[in-house]
Parts: sequence; structure tokens; C-alpha cells
Amino acid sequence: MTIKVLVVDDHLLSRKGIASILATHPSFAIVGEATNGQEAWEKTRLLMPDLILMDIKMPGLDGLEATRLIKEEIPYVKIVILSVSDDVQDFFEAIKKGAQGYLLKNMEPEYWIDYIISIVRGEAPISRALATKILQEFSLVKADISGSNLSEREQEVLQLVSQGLGNKEIAEKLYISESTVKNHLRNIMDKLHLHNRMQLIAFAFKNRLIQ
Repeated sequence: MTIKVLVVDDHLLSRKGIASILATHPSFAIVGEATNGQEAWEKTRLLMPDLILMDIKMPGLDGLEATRLIKEEIPYVKIVILSVSDDVQDFFEAIKKGAQGYLLKNMEPEYWIDYIISIVRGEAPISRALATKILQEFSLVKADISGSNLSEREQEVLQLVSQGLGNKEIAEKLYISESTVKNHLRNIMDKLHLHNRMQLIAFAFKNRLIQ
């Protein structure tokens, strides 16, 4: 399957760098580039990409507001916010706007490919580096999962998801199948009334469900 990608960044070198990283994998096809949020919105309507890599800080309409507009009109498109900042509030704001992922620009190129593929598959919306940062932010408050109504196994799955692990890695750590991991995730999101992994991770950190 070919994944059609729109690259959005106000810096030419950044756009070309991202394109060169994706060019190393046959699954990706760059269908367009945009230099700001307004142009991203217009080109999304025209090109109908599967995935948008969206810089967070741009002049005019920024990446977060562009994400909100695009997701309202074309909810199926997956959007990954790109940032040089590991600020936790930026991460939570990206979730509110509807992004499926948050990728730090200083990650190694080979990590980009694995991470973006995991996003397309509906996995790993948070990088391990950012997970570590968020855990540090919340480390002074002890976890309280007594009121979450999650089983012990579901709590284990939640912990691993929030560390940035994908389904396969979780399955290997817990010695269960990937389909079982997916079932646990569905149950967790049903119990917490959430719709995707990005929301799940944000909820977990906000409500101190992570140890």
C-alpha cells in the first residue's frame, strides 16, 4: 500500500529533509508540500493525502489550528505534529486539535520511518523520548488507578502504551498475542470512553493513571 504524504513546514530545508527521509522507504509517496497552515488546508482538500506531517510553529495559520480545521472537514486523514519542543503542553494541545501523533524533529532518521508507519497502523502515537519527558513532569504525583475500573492486565497494557510501545512490543513483553493486546486496548478505551490511543495516553497522564 502506498501512503500519500503531505509535508507542511515553512522552511524549505526542513521540507526537503523530511522528503529525503521518507524517500528511503517504498511505502511513502510525497504528493505535495505546503509552507503554512492555510496552504496545508487548501492542499489537503485538493490532494487528499493519507498522512500529513505538520510543523507546529508556522507564520499565519499555525500547525495546531490547521490540524483542527483539517480534522473537522476530513477526519480520516492522519496528522503527525512535528516539533523541536518536548513541551508537554504542546503535546496535549496537539491531541485536543485531533492529531494522531507528535514527533520530535531531533529524532534519528531511521526512527522517523518506524514511528510514522506505526501511526499509519494506528499504534504508538507518542515517542519514547516524549513519554519519558511526560513521566518526569508527573513523577511527583503517585498513580491512582483505583477508580478506573481497569483489570490488572489492562493496567499493564496502559502502562506500556504510555511508554511509547507498539502492539507487537507490548505482546512480547506480556507474552500474549497482538490480537489480545488490541482487545485489551478496545476494552480500556470503552471503559474510559475514549476513541484512540492518543486520547488514551493524554487521559492516563492527566488523571495520574501512569506509574
